[in-house]
Amino acid sequence: MKLNLCSLFFILGMLLVPQHNYAQVDFNKRPDDDLGNVEDEYQELFFEALKQKGIENYQRAVDALLKCINLKSTDAVVFYELGKNYNLLKNFGAAEDALKKAIAKEPDNEWYLDELYAVYVQQNETDKAIKTIKQLVKYHPDYKQDLVSLYIKAKKYNDALDLLDELDKSLGINDERDYLRNQIFEITGDDKNRIKHLEERLKNYPDNEINYLNLIYRYSETGKSDKAFEIAKQLLTRNPNSQLVHLALYKFYMDANDPSNAINSMKVVLTSSEINPDAKAKVLNDFVNFVSKHPEYEKDLVEVTALVGNDNSPKTLIELAQYHLKIGDKEKALSYFEDLLKEEPNNFSALKDVVLLQLDLNLDEQAAKKSEQALELYPAQPIFYLVNGVANNKLKKSKKAIQSLETGLDYIIDDTKMEADFYTQLSLAYQLDNNIAKSNAFAKKAEALNKGQHP
Repeated sequence: MKLNLCSLFFILGMLLVPQHNYAQVDFNKRPDDDLGNVEDEYQELFFEALKQKGIENYQRAVDALLKCINLKSTDAVVFYELGKNYNLLKNFGAAEDALKKAIAKEPDNEWYLDELYAVYVQQNETDKAIKTIKQLVKYHPDYKQDLVSLYIKAKKYNDALDLLDELDKSLGINDERDYLRNQIFEITGDDKNRIKHLEERLKNYPDNEINYLNLIYRYSETGKSDKAFEIAKQLLTRNPNSQLVHLALYKFYMDANDPSNAINSMKVVLTSSEINPDAKAKVLNDFVNFVSKHPEYEKDLVEVTALVGNDNSPKTLIELAQYHLKIGDKEKALSYFEDLLKEEPNNFSALKDVVLLQLDLNLDEQAAKKSEQALELYPAQPIFYLVNGVANNKLKKSKKAIQSLETGLDYIIDDTKMEADFYTQLSLAYQLDNNIAKSNAFAKKAEALNKGQHP
C-alpha cells in the first residue's frame, strides 16, 4: 500500500509538490500591486501551516490553511495540505472534502489521489478505495497488487483472480501473489479452480519443482491420492535428484504396500540437507511406527538412525531417543536425550528422562548431580527431589537423601503413588542413618498409601 508517499512528501517539503502548483502563486515574486499585502499574508500563513504540521500541531496547521483559503481558494495544494492535516487528526470526513476539492482542481495529481486513498483505507470504505486506486494504477502499476487485496476485501474474487493472472503474465510468478490467490481459494473453497490453476502452471513451467510439489499436495488434500502419486513419479522421472519429492513418495509407497521403495524414500528424506528438521522428525516417527508393525525391516531403521546420528535438531533427537527406548537400548536412548539437553538445556521432559535413565542404568553419581542441576531450574518439581533422594540412598549418602526427600514432600499435589515412593525412600534413608523409629514410621505411611489408606 502506498500510504507512506505523503510522509515522504512532507519530509522533502514543498520541493516534492509539482511545480505547476506554484504557477498559481509565486512566493518569491515581490508584490508590485495592491494585492501585495494579501500575497504576503497568504505566503506567511501557508508556511506557518507547514511549520505547525512539522511539529505535529495539526489543528494549528488547519487553522492557518483555512485562513489561506479565505484569502484565496484557487490553489489545489492548500486543499491538499488541509486534507493531510485533517487525515492526521482522524477527521476523515473533512479530509475527504478537502482532498476532493484539490483533485477537482488537479484531477491527474497522484499525490492528491494517494492521500484520498489513505483516507478511504483508514475508514474501511472499500468501494471508494477501489475507485480511487484504479485512478492511481495508471501512474504506478504496483498499485495493482493493492487493488487485488481490496477486491478480496470487497468479495470480488473473480476480479481479484483476473488481476492476479494479469500480474503473473506481465511480471512473472510471485510468492506474495500466490499467497493472495490461495487466500481466495481458501475463502471460496474452490478446490476445482485451484487445482486447474496448478495444472496449468505445471504445464507452462514443467522444470519448476515447486509446481509439482504444490499439485501433489493439493491432490492429496482433496483425496486424489492416485493423481498425487502420478505427479510425484513424473517429478522423479524429470528430476531423479529431487529430494523433496520423497516427502510424498514414501507415504504413497507405504499405501501401495511397496515397503522397499518406501524405505528408500525415507532414507533420502532423513539424510537430505534440503529438508527441514521438523519434516525429518515426522518421517522418522513414521519409520519407527512402520518397523514396529514390520520388524523384519528393523535393520533398515538401525541403518538410518546411524546415518542421521549427526542431526542435532531437537525433534529428530527425541524420535531417535524414543526409538531406542522402544527397542530396549537404554544407553543409546540416554545419549540422545543428553544430546537434546545440549541443544535445549531447560527442556523439562528431557531432564526428567535423563535422570530416570541414569537411575535405571545405575549411574547414581550422575543422577544425583543432574537432579541437583534440574532443581536449580525447577525447584518446585517433586520428581527431581525424588530422583535425588533415590540416587543418594544408593550412594549411601543418607543425610543428603533425607534433606532432598523431606523438601520435595511439600511440592507433591494429589499424587498418592509419588507420595508413597517418597515415604519408602525416607524409610530407607533413615534406616541408613540408624534412626530406626523414623524409618519404621515412614515405612508404615508408605504401606498405608499403597493400600489406599491415609497415613
